[in-house]
Amino acid sequence: MTKAICLLSGGLDSSTVIYYAKDQGYEVYALSFDYGQRHKRELDAAKNIASSVGAKEHKILKVDLTQIGGSALTDQNIEVPLDREMEEMTSEIPVTYVPMRNTIFLAFAAAYAEIIGADTIFAGMNFIDYSGYPDCRPEYIKAMQKAIQLGSKAQNINIKTPIIHMDKREIIQLGSKLNVPYEKTWSCYKGGKKACGQCDSCLLRLNGFEMAGLIDPIEYEK
Repeated sequence: MTKAICLLSGGLDSSTVIYYAKDQGYEVYALSFDYGQRHKRELDAAKNIASSVGAKEHKILKVDLTQIGGSALTDQNIEVPLDREMEEMTSEIPVTYVPMRNTIFLAFAAAYAEIIGADTIFAGMNFIDYSGYPDCRPEYIKAMQKAIQLGSKAQNINIKTPIIHMDKREIIQLGSKLNVPYEKTWSCYKGGKKACGQCDSCLLRLNGFEMAGLIDPIEYEK
């Protein structure tokens, strides 16, 4: 089987993508990051998804981005925005953006791919419902693809982002066909016992399930 590194946060998007990669016949190696995120509960979700999809290996790398901060996800002094309209989410880069996060993650994924002989990196970046994050755009992925091929000894590592042009409804519909256990995923930025139902990530997720005509299986505070 062809090996693939799958970036796995434990959220809805990345969980759908790792199931998609497995369905495409890849032997999947899950890669997650403990970067000091406020919503560290997502790592438990990542473990559960990696186990349920039958990942050959699941690595959780520690990269402490709290030392840099600058994001509501890595700095407890910055509040997570709540109850925003879609127009607000996409009008500017939100405070939940973690500077250069995907660049850091993809670089580690490329190194991991080199070591195990994988020629593909699967990532769950999404341009349609991307909350204004600059590192979820197709042009960014193309640039990273070129950088990885120029900077890698393997030179044949490709980045695949199968949901980059899908909205949340389409992603959830795809995941439902692939039997993704969405009850095991975690999307909330606040990381409480239940999802808050108010942060951008929760609102996008809830809207996606509603548009897909399905019920979100996780519990919400609101």
